[in-house]
Amino acid sequence: MIVQQRVVLLLLGLWSSVFKVNGIKSKVKGGQGQFPTTQNVTVVEGGTANMTCRVEYNDNTSLQWSNPAQQTLFFGDKKALRDNRIELVRASWQELTISVNDATLGDEGLYTCSLFTMPIKITRAYLTVLGVPERPEIIGFTKPAVERDMVTLTCASAGSRPAATIRWFRNDKEVQGTEEINATGKSFMVRSSLQFEVDRRDDGVAYTCSVEHPALERPYQTTEVLEVHYPPWLDITASLIVPQEGQYLKLECVSTGNPIPEPVLWSKDGGELPDVERMIVEGPELTITTLNRTDNGTYGCRASNHLGSSSAEFILFVYGTPSPRDTDSELLRLVNPWKYFATLIRKMVVYPL
Repeated sequence: MIVQQRVVLLLLGLWSSVFKVNGIKSKVKGGQGQFPTTQNVTVVEGGTANMTCRVEYNDNTSLQWSNPAQQTLFFGDKKALRDNRIELVRASWQELTISVNDATLGDEGLYTCSLFTMPIKITRAYLTVLGVPERPEIIGFTKPAVERDMVTLTCASAGSRPAATIRWFRNDKEVQGTEEINATGKSFMVRSSLQFEVDRRDDGVAYTCSVEHPALERPYQTTEVLEVHYPPWLDITASLIVPQEGQYLKLECVSTGNPIPEPVLWSKDGGELPDVERMIVEGPELTITTLNRTDNGTYGCRASNHLGSSSAEFILFVYGTPSPRDTDSELLRLVNPWKYFATLIRKMVVYPL
C-alpha cells in the first residue's frame, strides 16, 4: 500500500513539473535554475528537530522529504508515512518544513529533500541526535579504607552519543584517570578509573567525577568523600614556657588518628600520677593546679585505636620563686631575648622543650 502511494505521489510530482494547472505549458525551461537547499540539524534525544527545505524560485513544483531509509515522509502537504512523531510545520511552493518530535537515536541519519523538476533535483541534510548520558555513579570504594591500601574509584555513565567525556578532580585539582569506552547499541558506556595508595592525607578528601557532553548545559557530577583509618600519633603541649613554683600548668595530649585515639592515659615517671588532688585529668588534658619542685619529672600520655597505639613524653622542671635578681633577668628576657638566652647558656641552665 505504501509503495503504491509513493508511486502515485511520484507521478503527481512529475505531472505537476511538466504542466501548469491552468493550461498545458512546459516548465522544463523554468525549472533549470531551481535547486533546493537544506541545513544539517542537531537535536537532543527526546527533543524536536525541524527539517527545512527551500527553493528560491519555484513555478509550482512539489517538494518532498524522505527519511534515511528513503521512505517518503511528506510530498508537499501530503503525509506519506504513518508516524505520529512526524508533523508538517509549513508547506508552500518555496518551502517544506517538517518536524521530528520526541527524537530518538534511531532517527539520526541523512534526510533527502527532492524537487520534482525534470530531471529531479535533490539535496540532503544530516540529522544528528545527541544521546543524553546518564548521571554518573562512583563504584568500587568501600568505606573505610586503611592507610596504605590500594583503592580503585570507577566512574560510569551510560547512554551517551557521541561518547561522553569523564574528568576527575581531587578536591579542586584535576587528576588523570584511565578511560574505557564501549558501544551499547547506538549509544556508549563510558568508564574512567583512578587507582592509588591512600594515606592519612586522603582522609576527608573529595574525589569528584564530572561527565561532560554537548547534550548537557552543565556537567553531571558525583562526589565520593574518602574515609581513611590510620594509627594514632601524639604530642604534648604546655601552657607555660618556664614553669615556676605556685603557678598553674596545663599539659595537653594532642592526638591525630582515625578513629580518634582514646582513652588518653596519663602517667608520671612511668607510674600513676602521685597527687590526684592537684593533678586533675580531663580527657586529653592534665592540669597541675599549684606547681612545686616535687612535680619535676617525666609526664607521659598514651592513646590507641584499633590500628595501634602511640605515646608522648614531656619533661617538667619547676623553677623556684624568682628573686629580685631573677626579676632583672626576666626584664632582660623581655628587652633583649638573645642576650638573655646567651646568659642562660653560660649558666648551663637547660629548659625542657
